[in-house]
Amino acid sequence: MKRESWLTPYVSSYLGRFLLIVLLGGLTVFSASSLMYTSGFLISKASIPPENILLIYVPIVGVRAFGTSRAVIHYVERLVSHDTILRVLSRMRVRLYRILEPQALLLSSRFRTGDILGMLADDIEYLQNVYLRTVFPSIIALLLYAASVIAIGTFDIRFAVVVGLYILVLVAVLPLVSLLLTHRRQESVKQQRNALYQKLTDAVLGMGDWVISGRQSRFVETYEADERTVARADAALRRWARLRLFLAHAVVGIAVVSMLMWSGGEFADGNIPGTLIAAFVLVVFPAADAFLPVSDAVEKIPQYRNSLRRLESIETAEADGEENNGTGTRRASETGAGETEPAADTGDTAAANAARIESAPISLQRLSYRYDAGGEWALRDLSLEVPQGRRIAVLGRSGAGKSTLLKLIQGALRPVEGRALIAGRDAAGYGDRIPDVLSVLNQSPHLFDTTVANNIRLGRPLATDAEIAAAGEQARLGELIASLPQSYDTPVREAGQRFSGGERQRIALARILLQNTPVILLDEPTVGLDPRTERELLATLFAATAGKTVIWVTHHLVGVENMDEVLFVENRTLVMRGTHAELLEREPRYRRLYELDCPERFIPEQA
Repeated sequence: MKRESWLTPYVSSYLGRFLLIVLLGGLTVFSASSLMYTSGFLISKASIPPENILLIYVPIVGVRAFGTSRAVIHYVERLVSHDTILRVLSRMRVRLYRILEPQALLLSSRFRTGDILGMLADDIEYLQNVYLRTVFPSIIALLLYAASVIAIGTFDIRFAVVVGLYILVLVAVLPLVSLLLTHRRQESVKQQRNALYQKLTDAVLGMGDWVISGRQSRFVETYEADERTVARADAALRRWARLRLFLAHAVVGIAVVSMLMWSGGEFADGNIPGTLIAAFVLVVFPAADAFLPVSDAVEKIPQYRNSLRRLESIETAEADGEENNGTGTRRASETGAGETEPAADTGDTAAANAARIESAPISLQRLSYRYDAGGEWALRDLSLEVPQGRRIAVLGRSGAGKSTLLKLIQGALRPVEGRALIAGRDAAGYGDRIPDVLSVLNQSPHLFDTTVANNIRLGRPLATDAEIAAAGEQARLGELIASLPQSYDTPVREAGQRFSGGERQRIALARILLQNTPVILLDEPTVGLDPRTERELLATLFAATAGKTVIWVTHHLVGVENMDEVLFVENRTLVMRGTHAELLEREPRYRRLYELDCPERFIPEQA
């Protein structure tokens, strides 16, 4: 499916407004030029003793009319243009959100947080400037270019050609030279700024570790050094901008002198009255004000291109994630950039629950994946059948391919070879319907700065308070909730700081129990918990997920005896599989691992 441009749809949507903006911009320049023209004529005419005061009354009225209209028209043009562009900007932001929100898993696996922040903070802002600072000024300058040459041509064709060359330098030669000289540096500055976003994001997320390590001053030094590098590149661009502006004003100055010489010659030849000399010379200045911004407008093109590429890369990732979606699920681009699909009525909750998928067997068929074309395989030739309700533990050291396996099952990644099927359908094909099929509990679930109830309700936005309380009971939150001052309406504070690690995990568990999917993925949910909390959480997990398919990625062997099958991933493929008892009996390596991890359980079994 062809992707929609980030610029052209808004032209057709707001064509009438865009034409009005160009018209008002042209009228603003016309009023400013007419003001200078009539002012120059009036000054010259007033210096000659008039036979009748009425001879200068008309230019006096003209000066007042154009002086007032210039300010009024300019204000209306600014009002209309900014109102229109803010409407465009709001639709761009809605469109970006609609791209990011359904594909959160896919995008988080392909893009860094700093990149996403860069898109939100910079790229959309740059694209609004395409209209305000490039398109509209350039169109107005070109229209004025043609009008100026035609107007001078009615007096003198040869001088009109000279004027045309002066204007050509301002609207074409200087902008193109500026673009050639700065486009690489503009892109470099943009990339360096993105790197600063990423570095600052990492630092904020890991601030505690910087402080604990005692290296916060080192971070500040390196960050400031990077900022200075960006500042130097910016300074070089500003130096060129000043030089370019000087050259442009020099051309305007030459044009003023040329106009003075030409109009003086025309007066000497008797072709124009002397009162028009000042009028012709002064009109150059407001006309030049329309031509001077073109160089700056064209110079920004590399920034626009870079922003467009990044936004299109997000859309490409989204399109890849939905390429095999055979259900015809409506995408944001199909519903319109500024439209929203109607939400289901709260009275339809039971019907919506009844329509949910109840069984989702998983079939992994010769699954292979690598992150870079031609690079090392992250997972190779892995096959696995997981019927509904089966519990699987996936063990293996870091880098063995466990996380990649989970992302393939989630549909966040699409296999390079083989297939990952859920209920007979490609996992990546579910798109934004994947939360109907599976839920995930990882080692650091995020709690939003709102109430406990709202954090749990994220699992099913239409859930009632009673359903939230039932999920909390399943997750054994009763004692915790009873201790809170406002029960489920108690704020969790930023990132759930009110609660301990085990309590945050139980709230997240209540969230996925409320989501009520047939498949649950556990990505090391007990990492960082003390042994007692770990065992209590696992006991709650196994009790609350009865009848559901559970795929549990873990480093620890605590609790694996509760699983139907244990898989051991190494060198990007399966090297051991079987029940806990079978592996204890036939795999010495597994026995050693279990003895090291669970000595208190291993010894009684040997007795």
